[in-house]
Amino acid sequence: MRPFDLPLGFKYSTTYAGIRKTEKDDLALIVSGVPAAAAAVFTTNRVQASPVRLARANMRASKGVCGAILINAGNANCATKSGDRVAASTTKALAKILKLLPNQVLPASTGVIGIELDENLILSKLQTLCDGLNDTGLPEVARAILTTDLQPKGASREVTLRRGIVRLAGVSKGSGMIHPRMATTLAFAMTDAVIPQTLLRRMLMRATEVSFNRISVDGDTSTNDTLIVLANGASGVRPDPKEMSVFEESLTELLQSLARQIVRDGEGARKLIAVEVHGAISDAAAGQIARTISNSPLVKTAIAGSDPNWGRILCAAGYAGVNFDPTQVDITLQDIKVCRNGLAAPFDEADMKIRLDDTDVSIVFRIAGKGKGSATFWTCDLTEDYVHINANYRS
Repeated sequence: MRPFDLPLGFKYSTTYAGIRKTEKDDLALIVSGVPAAAAAVFTTNRVQASPVRLARANMRASKGVCGAILINAGNANCATKSGDRVAASTTKALAKILKLLPNQVLPASTGVIGIELDENLILSKLQTLCDGLNDTGLPEVARAILTTDLQPKGASREVTLRRGIVRLAGVSKGSGMIHPRMATTLAFAMTDAVIPQTLLRRMLMRATEVSFNRISVDGDTSTNDTLIVLANGASGVRPDPKEMSVFEESLTELLQSLARQIVRDGEGARKLIAVEVHGAISDAAAGQIARTISNSPLVKTAIAGSDPNWGRILCAAGYAGVNFDPTQVDITLQDIKVCRNGLAAPFDEADMKIRLDDTDVSIVFRIAGKGKGSATFWTCDLTEDYVHINANYRS
């Protein structure tokens, strides 16, 4: 993300507040020069962190207006006695410094669940954060919000419209506890386009469904999942009605890029797996089959070992809760058909193993017949490193 790729009218800052055990930035701030139209989706886990509950409430109270996002890493601020107080006191204090209404500040947290978060660690650094605001610091935000991630995740787009150019940029974090039912982990996207809040929310819901709702690492849905999109209108460019679909397509591509980066950086992952399903009775049915295949530990470990065990794929589809005829199924791995009409198709095992050693793996599950439903999911292989990472997460 080069400076000229970033949307106009946003500033960023990061600092170390002492929340992490290791001394690297763990507090980040995104500020819009003018309060922006905001849309957000949050975790569907019944256990929800305090910042999620407060961000939901603030979105309702402000009617979708946001001036700042305050993010901390190293502590989820979830399932603690002081969680609600910490989320409220830190956002109110920040709002006072930035001269915003308290409900125009949205909090987000990531890290260990069940550990009390000392609000003074954040409160004592808010002025430092605000003093450090700059218009090129989004890459630093991407690094500051990481937990077990190995790589920062960011993307940007420029869209040429009739009235001028608008820019979009976003960052996300996530490596484990990835199985979204809305968004996943933390993700923040900004644009300087003029987009009405109600329309922005509809765009976000559609874009989320084919991006963050289509990835899985380990089948766990986080307590802190938050995806926020801000549109501050700083470019002065509002897409014509016919151009709104062009803008939405760019927003969708941005979120899909961030989502795929999360899967590629999955805990212990060595391979990005794209699972396509075609010929189901509906897109929803195709999505359910693709999700089930993507979440199967047996499928994921087979790919980790470069084993073309297509029977595991067929088996997973069979318990997805979707009606289909197994004798009408073809399965393709790395563009080679390994199953035809639900039975083994001849292929070169040695050649297939070499193909599956690639860092990008394609699984295509196709049902013959009149069904038009299709869906694509992204997942990763499951390796022994995943166990090691999560066995020592709190160490």
